[in-house]
Amino acid sequence: MSVVEHRRRLHRIPELDNQLPETIGYVRSVLEPLGCQLSSPITGSVCAYFDAGRSETVAFRADLDALPVTESTGLPFASEHPGIMHACGHDGHTAMALSLAQWVAQRRTELPRNVLFLFQPSEETVGGARKLCESGVLERRRVRRIFALHLWPGLPEGRIFSRPGPMMARSNEVTVTVEGHSVHLSQAQDGRDALTAGIDYLQRAYEMIESLPPDQPRVLRFGHMVSGSVRNAISGHTVLEGSLRTYREDTFSFCRQQLRDIGKSVATKTGCSIDVHLSEGYPAVWNHEALYQKIAQQLGADTLSLLEKPALAAEDFSFYQQYVPGVFFFLGVGDTQALHAPGFTFDDEAVLPAGVEFLKKLLFL
Repeated sequence: MSVVEHRRRLHRIPELDNQLPETIGYVRSVLEPLGCQLSSPITGSVCAYFDAGRSETVAFRADLDALPVTESTGLPFASEHPGIMHACGHDGHTAMALSLAQWVAQRRTELPRNVLFLFQPSEETVGGARKLCESGVLERRRVRRIFALHLWPGLPEGRIFSRPGPMMARSNEVTVTVEGHSVHLSQAQDGRDALTAGIDYLQRAYEMIESLPPDQPRVLRFGHMVSGSVRNAISGHTVLEGSLRTYREDTFSFCRQQLRDIGKSVATKTGCSIDVHLSEGYPAVWNHEALYQKIAQQLGADTLSLLEKPALAAEDFSFYQQYVPGVFFFLGVGDTQALHAPGFTFDDEAVLPAGVEFLKKLLFL
């Protein structure tokens, strides 16, 4: 079965988080005849190990989960699960990994390393990569390097892009909770206005993030704000919800401290109490420089193009890079709708075979 057929079958059966029975059933049905060792270290995962009798292993990651999006592509193989869609290309990622596994099974004795395929859940939610790493599978299988491809709109169709060092951002959700004192507006002087405090906090936070030097890529935006209950009373409660994206640890640490300090300053000024919470989030995808340079030198610019600047999106592949050297790649899909959009799709016949051929090359580096 071809990589395109794999993708179209998977696209019909999208599932969420780590509840992936149909997806796992399909993945296992492809892998079981290949003579590999299958395991499921965490819920919603499939790991396929091809033992070539070598001392070390190369790993390839594919993500299985979809998104709670109602599809509008009109494809003949569109989602059969209402309200769920492979809108981020994970069906393509899994299809390429399955095709590579079929190819590996036929050439196991020729390979310089053992090969481990990690089909993981929950990339879009809680970071299945972290749990898979914590299961110890990388150590048990002696993994020394790991790779993954991600479909990427806006890049030339079928072309591979990457860069050394920062590739994708660290992601931390920011929640600011302001507690004031609500009174009728006729007695406003007796209240503590949580709405005004929240607005003040937002403006100061934006001024802080804009003041950072341009060599520290970052973004902070609040997309959701809830405050008060009625129009003629001072707000006693405000919640701001946003997201911080950074790459460097020193930039993140600075921003985190500044966001907390701004909260203290606004609280002193307004008399409100302010709690600033940052989620743990995903680390930055940071490509191993030496491994990237080796790949770039051996494959050349005709095969691997340099991505000029990192993306501000986040990806839990970064957890694997905390354990072993890893490189993340973008596979261009041309001028499509954005990832996560209900109309996102791509020319799988033009894109996916190119991705599989690139992955084959990585096996022998």
